[in-house]
Amino acid sequence: MRKWLFIILALLGIALLFVPFDRSLTFYETRTEKPVPFYLPLKNEDVFHLIFTHSIHLTDVKESYQALPTDEFQLLSMEYSDVAIGMPSYAEEGQTLHYENGIYKLKYTDAKLKEFTLHIGDVDYKLNLQHKGRIIPLKELLIPGKSYLVKLKSLSLYDKMKGVELDD
Repeated sequence: MRKWLFIILALLGIALLFVPFDRSLTFYETRTEKPVPFYLPLKNEDVFHLIFTHSIHLTDVKESYQALPTDEFQLLSMEYSDVAIGMPSYAEEGQTLHYENGIYKLKYTDAKLKEFTLHIGDVDYKLNLQHKGRIIPLKELLIPGKSYLVKLKSLSLYDKMKGVELDD
């Protein structure tokens, strides 16, 4: 009887190693055969921001996202101070644009993405991920000049052991 109990507990332990449980924001390098996953556990806080310096205007841009239960991203808003190259000066269908105190805020009513690609530019400008009040400098953790596929994924302990946690 003890032998069977040990075998069952061992199998249960091994199974738990591979069961996905930790919903995370993941970054997979594109154009490589075996990408090392970088991940940020969301820990019950589904809103995050990408804050970067626009390479032409040299001003900050803040994109706000929400992780949906469907493992899609809801693009909430984009804030910026200059309209010109790459920054909209008017709202399109499904958007509203407000200007207040020198900042444009473009809000989206229903912009959903299953995933997106983030290029880590090989320039010395800011690219940060903000989550739960913490700032994570992506330029210091990811490889400049590379692109990463960003998606929501539930990770197992095994997945986490193969990857690199961004919020260590």
